[in-house]
Amino acid sequence: MTQAIDKQQMIIDELKKLSPEKQQEVLNFIEFLQFKEMQKQDVQHQEEKEPISAYEAAKEFAGCVDGGPGDLATNKKYLEGYGWK
Repeated sequence: MTQAIDKQQMIIDELKKLSPEKQQEVLNFIEFLQFKEMQKQDVQHQEEKEPISAYEAAKEFAGCVDGGPGDLATNKKYLEGYGWK
């Protein structure tokens, strides 16, 4: 733990030596690193989730189209060539 404190103090000491503009660059870089870490954690979190079904992915769109053809599977003409007679 003292190593971490020593490293933090070293960073602070070096930061104090920089101009305000360079200090801002350091801050921007720290924020960039934090952003990358958050993205990495989000990807890992997504990989841990169970896969969702096609229905779950598209359920917000269910019933959003008015009209259109009925279920094509019930029309024998559309089933020709798919092993159905």
